[in-house]
Amino acid sequence: MSIAAVIIAYNEADKIARCLHSVKAVADEIIVVDSGSTDDTVAICEAIGARVIHQPFLGYIEQKNFAASLATADYILSLDADEALSELLQQWLQQAKEKGLSKDAYIFNRLNNYCGQWIKHGDYYPDKKLRLWRKEMGHWGGENPHDKVVTVANATLEKVPLDILHWSFATAEEHRRQMIRFSDIAAQAMYTRGKRVSSLKPWLSAGWSFLNGFFFRAGFLDGSAGLRIARMNAFYTLRKYKQLIQLQQLA
Repeated sequence: MSIAAVIIAYNEADKIARCLHSVKAVADEIIVVDSGSTDDTVAICEAIGARVIHQPFLGYIEQKNFAASLATADYILSLDADEALSELLQQWLQQAKEKGLSKDAYIFNRLNNYCGQWIKHGDYYPDKKLRLWRKEMGHWGGENPHDKVVTVANATLEKVPLDILHWSFATAEEHRRQMIRFSDIAAQAMYTRGKRVSSLKPWLSAGWSFLNGFFFRAGFLDGSAGLRIARMNAFYTLRKYKQLIQLQQLA
């Protein structure tokens, strides 16, 4: 039973070593698909023992599917460069691999570090992610930039209550810049697949996003960081649908 750790990267020199070191004990092969890094990302990956493939960026879903297609192992373990397996999850994977992985896919929690604080509530936790699957039983799908692993209909799943660690944003400004970029990508993806909305949609969806994350999912328990996250998620939702309406009006 073999595992391939698969990561896509672009200028991740400050993060990727942590990611790769966390998978070394459980992965039979480590594949990094780099989309043209200009920093030391490639050198760091090669020094740690990863196989690095150069591929211009195809889109989040397309790039991850290309990376997964390169794996020769039985299972694919997919991480982002700013993620790492927690020590407990590393131990679980080692033991599960020795016993023989019995399910087609495995879902883990993702614990997010936001501006130096681990976030335990709201939209950011448990943030369940399917990140380990039998190669022929799944692929990346969803809608850019929000990719997700889609399994075949009869795939067997197991939820493992252990954490993938994710260093999401170092500053609130970094968070804002990404939400602007992601809202543009999401609006274009929605428009391309034919989604159309009314002028009320941005405000109603943004309001629900804030209420759900901050109050109903207890984001307030994370204090000021929880408030910033809920506000930024509402901002993203508002901007995404406003951008979609602009595209509708230009058509």
